[in-house]
Formats: sequence, structure tokens, C-alpha cells
Amino acid sequence: MALKITVIGTGYLGATHAAAMAELGFEVLGLDVVPEKVEMLQRGEVPMYEPGLEELLRKHVAGIEGASGRLRFTMDWAEVAEFGDVHFVCVNTPQKHGEYACDMSYVDAAFASLAPHLTGPALVVGKSTVPVGSADRLARTLTGLAPAGDAVELAWNPEFLREGFAVQDTLHPDRIVVGVRSERAEKTLREVYATPLAEGSPFVVTDFPTAELVKTAANSFLATKISFINAMAEVCEAGGGDVVRLAEAIGHDDRIGKKFLRAGIGFGGGCLPKDIRAFMARAGELGADQALTFLREIDSINMRRRGQMVEMTREALGGSSFLGKRIAVLGATFKPDSDDVRDSPALNVAGQIHLQGGQVTVYDPKGMDNARRLFPTLGYAETAVDAVRGAHAVLHLTEWREFRELDPASLGEVATDRVVLDGRNALDPAVWRSAGWTYRAMGRPTA
Repeated sequence: MALKITVIGTGYLGATHAAAMAELGFEVLGLDVVPEKVEMLQRGEVPMYEPGLEELLRKHVAGIEGASGRLRFTMDWAEVAEFGDVHFVCVNTPQKHGEYACDMSYVDAAFASLAPHLTGPALVVGKSTVPVGSADRLARTLTGLAPAGDAVELAWNPEFLREGFAVQDTLHPDRIVVGVRSERAEKTLREVYATPLAEGSPFVVTDFPTAELVKTAANSFLATKISFINAMAEVCEAGGGDVVRLAEAIGHDDRIGKKFLRAGIGFGGGCLPKDIRAFMARAGELGADQALTFLREIDSINMRRRGQMVEMTREALGGSSFLGKRIAVLGATFKPDSDDVRDSPALNVAGQIHLQGGQVTVYDPKGMDNARRLFPTLGYAETAVDAVRGAHAVLHLTEWREFRELDPASLGEVATDRVVLDGRNALDPAVWRSAGWTYRAMGRPTA
């Protein structure tokens, strides 16, 4: 008999996972505790922008004309427990307010709500990013609270979704990692992921602690690589080097690789910053804090980039005050192909300049509504051209393709001054300079 799957928590991770499981042919029931979110998903609408996700959802949600009907949503824990053979827990683990540690309250609440309804054999699979040691504790919670006792098992299966590529990453993962304690749990997860396994996705079987560490280790490595090239940009700035040529040269070494070596204003979003901080906090609790002290410097380099962008803008405007100056900011999201503005370096820079007296106008292809909610006092424009109109400087802060395809000559006609600061090293300096712009980027020669 085919496995039935539930997905608990239908935010970014959960909604994507639920739709992908339906695409793989499973009957899926998603649960959320927010009525508006459940109603939205039942209409085949997603609460965030992610390329391809809404189309995938509409292909499977029950009640939508032409859909497979394999995907439904509920708020009823008893219904979920009765329906599912495999329960994926996909709830959020944000940073605790005022400290580095991870807030486990949503995960704990999900386990406490589900377990008392589990009266028969089931596999509960954690996908949330949690501090190492959490799975062991949650396994005890499950068997303690579930009427079925030891017939309810836990596995840990970390997610590796990249915003903008989440559907692709779920259906065709570059690896599947499972922390299990029995052959039965491994066999069940091999059944769940049979399609990507048949396509050649590697399947890595580990214990609980290793599975929990994989995601935070991966994100820490990526953060380190980004902050490394940004540190090199600071040295290039001081010594007159070109960080783009430097990155190209070291990227040819296949031990280093080309990816994540674009210097700029650093990383943000809902994962990297909070994950490296939670990792440091957990290492401290385990008495291994010295092993991760380097991550403090990685975080520091990253946050410093934002202030440096503000100072570079001030310098480009003559080095004094922002008062009376109009600044166009292209980009609000922390990365392209997303509407996510959480800990966005672009909005942080825009906000700092605004607080120092600049008249800031922001444009982003997808993140405008979320940006307005977070920074209601900034100015917003409907197009890139409208944002640039009358500007004394243009800041390129999120590397959307739309911005790389802008025509510098026609933009120059609406700007007050042709000054562009490329906070992502993604524009072509020669093209902008030939259109009469002063082009400036971090870690690159001025001419």
C-alpha cells in the first residue's frame, strides 16, 4: 500500500515539500495553525514568491479544476495523525530574541501537538534546522507522549533548499541526508525518495547528531566563503587590487571553485545569519565554543560590509552629508528570485542612508510589499526608471537579472547625476562607464 504523507508547517519549506511530495505521486495532507495560510493554500495560492511553486501547488490541490487532488490542507492534528504514515515536521526555528540561540518553541509545540494522537506505527521526520542534540530529546518526547509508544519512530532529514530554486532542489536534490536509528526508518525514507534516488541523488545515512550538523556545517562553510572574498575585497580596496579578477583567478582552482566568490555587501536572509549564530551558541553549550570562534569573525565581516557600502555612497556624493541627496536603491530582497526581505543587506543599507538624512527610493521586482511592511518610511517606486528619476546616486544591491539588463544610457537621462555603486559586482563596468556613468564597486579599481 502506498505511503501517505503529512507535512506539518506550511511556510516556505513546508509548502514546497508538500507540493513536491504530491508531484512524486503521494497522497499528502498539510497542516498549519494559521487559518489564513490554510485557506490560501487550499485555493492554490502561496504566501511567498518562489519560482514554480504556485504552478506545482495548483497542479495537485484538491478542489482545483484539473488538479490531481493528491494534496489537501487542514488544521486538525487528529486528522493528520490518522491520515499519515510519514509525518514531516517543517516548522520554523528562528533566532531567539536578544540572543544567538535557536528558538525551538515551534518544533517543540509541533511534537507536543502531534504525538498524543499517534495511536499506531508512524515515522516522524524532522526537516527543520535544529541545534545538535535536539533529535535525541524529541525522540524521547515522541515515545513518551504517543499512545503507540515505541511503534512511533523519529528520523532527521535536513533540508537544503536554495530560495529561488526550492522546487528544483526538492524534486532533484543534490543529496538526501537521513539520520535514522533503524533499518525500518531507512527503508521508509528510501521509499519516500525513490524517484530522486532512481535519478542518482546520493543517499547519505547517518546518526541523529551528524544529520543535525550537516545543514549548519554547510551554511557555515558557505558563509565563510562569502566573508572570505569580502575580506579580500577590503584588502584589494586598500592595496589597489581588483577582487573580481582575484576571485576569477582563485576560482579556477577546483579545490576552491567559482561559486560564492562574488564580493559585495554580504549575505542575509532567514538562514545563513541565524544558522551560524545558533551554531556558535550550541557549540558554547557543548563546551566546544573555541572550535567556532572563527564564525564570529565571519559574522562581523558580513555585517561590516553594510556600513562600508553606506560610507562608499557618502564618498561618491562628495564625502559630507546625505541631506538633500536623492538615492535610488535597486533591490530590496536579500537575494534575487525571492520576495524574502529578512535581514536583507539591501534594505539595511537603504535604511541606514535614510536615517542619515538621504531621500531613498527603493525598487525591487518581487519584494516591494514585504519591504514596505518592514521599512514603511522609505520611498518606493513602481519601476527601476521611476526609482532612478532625479537620483544623485544609484545603488545596485540585489542582483536581479532585470537590473543587469537595464540600459545605462536611458537611465542616465532621468538621473540627476550618473553615479552608480554596484554593491553586488554584477553589472558590467565598461558598459556603464561608456554611457557616461561613474561606476564604483567594493574591492575594484575606480577607473
